[in-house]
Amino acid sequence: MVDESMKNALRHWTVVQPIVSSYVHSLVRDYSARDDLMQDIAIAVLESFDRYDPAEPFAAWAIGIARNHVRLYFRTVHRSRLRFSDALMDQLSESFSQVSTPEIHHLEHLQTCLDQLDGRAKQLCEARYVENQKPSQISQWLGGSPNGVAKALQRIRERLRECIDRRVQLERGSV
Repeated sequence: MVDESMKNALRHWTVVQPIVSSYVHSLVRDYSARDDLMQDIAIAVLESFDRYDPAEPFAAWAIGIARNHVRLYFRTVHRSRLRFSDALMDQLSESFSQVSTPEIHHLEHLQTCLDQLDGRAKQLCEARYVENQKPSQISQWLGGSPNGVAKALQRIRERLRECIDRRVQLERGSV
């Protein structure tokens, strides 16, 4: 049975998890390491929730925990050529901590809208935004011209923006 404190912790975590995830992804390039870090951070946030001060923003508190985990990751993984200074990590954590609740909900809607894309659109998004490929690289892989890929990505972004806007409007209508 989950007690009320744990339910409250889970509610808070569910709201800020996309922001914490974005923060971790901005610093750590290794996909499996990011997944492991996010699991460790989630556990740490939930286990230490009793030390959270409700007078402070939960996102900033959770980002602080994430920052500590990312620092530990960089200290223990010496094979990484890309290392960030503590000052840069602090600046990033401050920026991510200031993301507003409506922006967090937009990120949640983005994931839902991404899930609704068809196969080719998903492939294009993954190649461009997950694998960080340029349109010229994507066109070699999927065929077509780099300009055609760029235009297709533009249309996909517009579809995603419209989907997010519809979901926000539906959410406002039900409030």
